Amino acid sequence: MKWDLTDVPAIAANDLAVAMRALINEGRGMVLLRGLQDDDLNTVHAELQRRFHGDPQTALAVFVRFRHLVEVFSARRLKDMMLDRGYGLIAPAIAIAASLRLNANRGFNPQSFLVSLQEALTANVVAIAPREEKVPESELMAA
Repeated sequence: MKWDLTDVPAIAANDLAVAMRALINEGRGMVLLRGLQDDDLNTVHAELQRRFHGDPQTALAVFVRFRHLVEVFSARRLKDMMLDRGYGLIAPAIAIAASLRLNANRGFNPQSFLVSLQEALTANVVAIAPREEKVPESELMAA
């Protein structure tokens, strides 16, 4: 598979979750709030090499998408959302980062990522209309 850095190919969300799981297992699960450090990159790189040793193109796509996932959370609104929602936000964020259009030179568009994340979080919420009060017929006749 050959690809261009201006359009990084989509990957499976499970493949991207591998990178996050590797950091969580090492006790570095707060990476979305604090950003990536060299040790984090080394851990992710080693795990991706181990898992995708026969498919370096997929490993590279996962690595690039993971780096930009962490980078997009440096945006204030996404960081605030992470602080409000907690760890429940990680799975939808990974799913979005696995498939959202990505230019490796520019990263994810923070506004587009935020909108996608909000839609994912509210997709299974059903809007409830206010209850209408029934007015007794005797009051309707009196008016």
